Amino acid sequence: MKQISFIVILFIILSLKSPFYLSATIVILWIISFKQSYKLSIKVIKSIFLFNLGVSIAYLIIALFKNISLDYLIYINLKVFTMTYFVFWFFSKNNIIQFFNFSKELSYLLTITLSQIYSYRKTYEDFRLAYKARVIKKLLKRENKFITKTFEFFLKKALKDSKERSLAMKARGFF
Repeated sequence: MKQISFIVILFIILSLKSPFYLSATIVILWIISFKQSYKLSIKVIKSIFLFNLGVSIAYLIIALFKNISLDYLIYINLKVFTMTYFVFWFFSKNNIIQFFNFSKELSYLLTITLSQIYSYRKTYEDFRLAYKARVIKKLLKRENKFITKTFEFFLKKALKDSKERSLAMKARGFF
């Protein structure tokens, strides 16, 4: 039942074509999640900021050259915020693993994905704390090198892990 209500509400949000209705939906979601609304809003902004900024800047540049209305830019940013807020709020109230338990394959994929996320998050935290413990004075050059090396490590780790996961999935009949 939760799956159906989630999909229906998500499709309703997707079908909204007016910034006014999207704004009203955001207000309703804020009212429903009153105690969490500030925390969730910050989480949503952090998660969509870079993507929305890139898309918005690209659209803004095109709009300036072609004299296109900026209403669509407001609309699309509101839609992304509303959908992301709804998904974050929904899964803060519902267990994501139980949500996907209707499908053995999806449950398995979700378990693999979550284990990767938690493993990577832990490794990143370890890197960050090790860097903090070893660096007395922050230098931009050192910090940029740390970020580059950390990114390089995660890229190599992701490539290695993807091969292992692919083999494990093949062994379980996914391909």
